[in-house]
Amino acid sequence: MSDLDEKPVLTPTRHRVLIVDDEESTRLLIARFLTKGMNAEAQLAGTCEQALRLANNYAYDAILLDLQMPGIGGFEVLKAIRAGSANMATPIMIVSVRDDMETNDRCIAAGADGFLVKPVERRSLVYAVKALLAARGKRKPA
Repeated sequence: MSDLDEKPVLTPTRHRVLIVDDEESTRLLIARFLTKGMNAEAQLAGTCEQALRLANNYAYDAILLDLQMPGIGGFEVLKAIRAGSANMATPIMIVSVRDDMETNDRCIAAGADGFLVKPVERRSLVYAVKALLAARGKRKPA
């Protein structure tokens, strides 16, 4: 068999996802859903300040962000990322217990690309993140 007859071994792309939530159990659950459900590499942030530090220093394929967090809060993190971090064009999915149209509209207006209500179901989360990643190339920086 010649070199030309051999087929290259293709490995699936591993997406880097930043998960921001002040509840450790939620961060770990979402990370497990994404690592098992789509082979994603999850990085975790438990505070808004940590999330901004990571968003300014590392590139991500998607960011999952809780709104109700101590400190500056999720809305401010969203606005700061969109205003000029290394991830200003990265898709951001809000994952929150808040389930009202006003909050959803406010998130979209601030630059979020999607909204999931907690508690998240594994299949819904994986599907939503895959859709977010598929649309990734279509988003232009603000």
